[in-house]
Amino acid sequence: MAVVDRVEPETLPPMAGPAPRPRDWPARYRRLAVLLDFLSMLAAGMAALVIRFPGASTGRNLPYVVFGALLPFAWVLTHVLSRAYQPRFVGVGYEEFHRVLRSGFVLTATVAIVAYATKTEVARGYVVMAMPLGTLLNLLARYRLRKWLHRRRWQGDYMRRVVAVGHRDALADLIRLLREKAYHGMDIVAVCLPPGHAAGDVEGVPVLGDFAASASVVERVGADSVAVLACPEMDGVALRRLAWQLERDDVELVVAPALMDVAGPRISIRPIMGLPLLHLEHPELAGGRKVLKDLVDRMFALAGLAVLSPLLLCVAFLIKVTSSGPVMFRQVRVGRDGEEFTVLKFRTMVADAESRKHELLASNEYDGVLFKIKSDPRITRVGRVLRRYSLDELPQLINVVRGDMSLVGPRPPLPDEVARYGGDVYRRLVVKPGLTGLWQVSGRSDLSWDESVRLDLRYVDNWSLALDLQIMWKTWSAVVRGSGAY
Repeated sequence: MAVVDRVEPETLPPMAGPAPRPRDWPARYRRLAVLLDFLSMLAAGMAALVIRFPGASTGRNLPYVVFGALLPFAWVLTHVLSRAYQPRFVGVGYEEFHRVLRSGFVLTATVAIVAYATKTEVARGYVVMAMPLGTLLNLLARYRLRKWLHRRRWQGDYMRRVVAVGHRDALADLIRLLREKAYHGMDIVAVCLPPGHAAGDVEGVPVLGDFAASASVVERVGADSVAVLACPEMDGVALRRLAWQLERDDVELVVAPALMDVAGPRISIRPIMGLPLLHLEHPELAGGRKVLKDLVDRMFALAGLAVLSPLLLCVAFLIKVTSSGPVMFRQVRVGRDGEEFTVLKFRTMVADAESRKHELLASNEYDGVLFKIKSDPRITRVGRVLRRYSLDELPQLINVVRGDMSLVGPRPPLPDEVARYGGDVYRRLVVKPGLTGLWQVSGRSDLSWDESVRLDLRYVDNWSLALDLQIMWKTWSAVVRGSGAY
């Protein structure tokens, strides 16, 4: 058991790099969020007043003018009670938006209950317009605020200064991940290694002490948070002592359990005899939620085919007049539980592309079992544009209607790829493949084979309708940028 006693700062090695940055950014962000929340509901209340009572005199609508003026204050208060302004919900994950939606439901229910209990006459049309509109405007405002925060974080601002505690390899993985995804807002400024290993640096981050010096390192570098990775030396007693030391300076302590790519909703804490046990729910791969997902998939796919039919006809015409061969490309893919089906795509290559594939095997630029070439000579001019913006994938909406595919899911593999699968990769096949997925919004063809598999397995284990909607929303920006598609 490691003993986490405070080490005097002067015994630590000198710290290189810039001086600690101010730690007051959460307060500035919170003030900006409160202002946007207030203005969103104020605008919704005034808009509902104009729409519900057009041309009415101010005196006649005075009660609703007062109600509309008080509504933003009640809205902010509801956010406070819902803990929507806590820094830990800022910038990453859907919890921030979830709490805005919860506030909308709570405030609407409160207005209805108070009006009924006091027998106050309230125009239902006004409430029905004001509350949903205010919630929607607030969600949009928070979304834009989040995007602004992400841009600032890529510039190195609004970051949490973190001291990471753990073993060297695990710390190196964490540092690389957070550098690649700076929008998470965690800047590891120092690390602490097990006793006997406290020297040098990890991925360019200085090692400023061992586990026993963690609290003193935090004070020295002006850190906001301490991240403890899973390691046997930092057991329950050591973590408790570290938490006591950090409590004095209001420094956040986060502990990473030895669970990878598990979504928060699947994890709950069950205290037993004072011991907090992590309970891990199994993913729901069957039952009512699966039936609902299939129904939503087919409804959205049918609507998409109806709305996009002019675009589909235009693309088909361009393919026909610019190159010889069929408009559609049909290929056997492997779906759920290993069942094969024929996937439909717009043809983007020359007609004899498959027969020429063996000539290009030596030029494969992809690792793992996939075959990809950025400047594939078989791709037509029109096909290159279609691939860049994923327009060639649109006929797969027909596969979704048929039930072969889902709107969101793992990438549909070829039979020869599946034949080379090993170990955990087969788990990709327990759900339907998708028209889009985490691989689509995380880099597309620029992803390595291992990263593509990791994202697919993360989706399989953590899928939900909310996650599907989030992925479909992000797909638009990924497609518009056109990066990673070839």
